Amino acid sequence: MPIRLLVAALLWISVVLCATAAPRAEYKIVTATKTGTYIQIGRDLATLVAEPADIALEVLESKGSAENIQRMRFEQGVKLALVQSDVYQAFLDEAKAGNADAGDIIKPLRLIMPLYDEEIYFVARADSPLNSIHEIKNKKIAVGPLGSGTALTSRTLYQLMFGEPLPPANTQYLSNEEALAKLTVDKSIDVAIIVAGQPAKLFTEMKAEARIYIKLLKLDDTEPESARAKKTYFPAVIRAASYSAWLKNDVPALTVKAYLVTYDYGLQSTVVNLNRFAESLCANFDKLQANGHPKWKQVRLELPPLSQGWRYYAPTEKRMRACIAKRSAVGFSTAGGTALPSPRNCTEQELVLGICRR
Repeated sequence: MPIRLLVAALLWISVVLCATAAPRAEYKIVTATKTGTYIQIGRDLATLVAEPADIALEVLESKGSAENIQRMRFEQGVKLALVQSDVYQAFLDEAKAGNADAGDIIKPLRLIMPLYDEEIYFVARADSPLNSIHEIKNKKIAVGPLGSGTALTSRTLYQLMFGEPLPPANTQYLSNEEALAKLTVDKSIDVAIIVAGQPAKLFTEMKAEARIYIKLLKLDDTEPESARAKKTYFPAVIRAASYSAWLKNDVPALTVKAYLVTYDYGLQSTVVNLNRFAESLCANFDKLQANGHPKWKQVRLELPPLSQGWRYYAPTEKRMRACIAKRSAVGFSTAGGTALPSPRNCTEQELVLGICRR
């Protein structure tokens, strides 16, 4: 065969192969606000995990974990979500208590893997008489937007510490930026509660002058309120090194776990794509720790036992466990349905979770 005919034939074959190749999967992941840690974690997953797996992963902003669960369940194209452990548990608890909406939403959701701990910041004015977390009882508090994980965390912590619900009259559902403005400019609130993994962009962008206006309340381990809080949340330290421009000393604090969540998909193409994603997550874990957000350094590549009612996504669990075992063998480190309207009034927790049907 003449060379020119051979070249033409090869070109024709390549064109046919490209034309018949399967289209690239286009998925979405819901995270949180643009100044939080979740959105940066989502971007790392998009570039360092999804891209090598031939998945175009669009990173979406949101109000936070409670909204993410809703969108994970119902929004077209959303295949992944970042969710706080206490928010996930709150939906399970609501479902167990008989809330059909919560059950419909949470039961088909599955975990891909636990990620890292998120610090809970209690922010007060610099001149406030408040110094410790247990002193916030009956204060005016900004708890994050409705539908956010921060709002659920704030309410849960208050209930744990003081044995009573957060008073609605003292509660404002605001974004982080709005809360800081109300705290320091209007002075219409006493405390802003913010949940974000350190270093969080919201605080790293603050200048040295920030210490004139705000301070962080500390966890006092000697107080009974702190002991009650630690039944659900975990002690941690907000490090001065994370916010060296304005924070002088380390601050004892609390944390909540972040999860990477998906749905119990059965469609074969989705299963195949999520399996590739899981394999890429394991294979590129070192790159995430080296080049991603600093929080990746706190993630361990492991699938620990889960609390009752929580389940891993079976296809990715199988791939992840096989990859983790292989890494361990060669010496790699693993550190690091339509519901009926409710005939009753909604509780405040249902409003926070976004499952209120008036």
